Amino acid sequence: MNYIDFALCYKALGDETRVKIFDMLKSGEKCACKLLDELNCSQPTLSYHMKMLSDCSLITTRKEGKWCYYSVDINILKELSKFILSTSNTKMEKCCEKD
Repeated sequence: MNYIDFALCYKALGDETRVKIFDMLKSGEKCACKLLDELNCSQPTLSYHMKMLSDCSLITTRKEGKWCYYSVDINILKELSKFILSTSNTKMEKCCEKD
């Protein structure tokens, strides 16, 4: 992943509804119908949010008949986690301190 990919992922998660969807998917794959029931939103609204999450590869989509099943892409999640955790290993530079 590069900085643009990271930014797209974080941008997608910058919306409360998409964070809720992401949280709902952490327990495993869910059908769009389950997400619609729990979110109490319209199908076009759900599609919009799923496209945002899918475009940055945070989620994967599987079609079965007329329904779509969504799940978290664990590989992307691992990369995001590694990136965030790497910041805890950096040293703070004192660039603005006066002598």
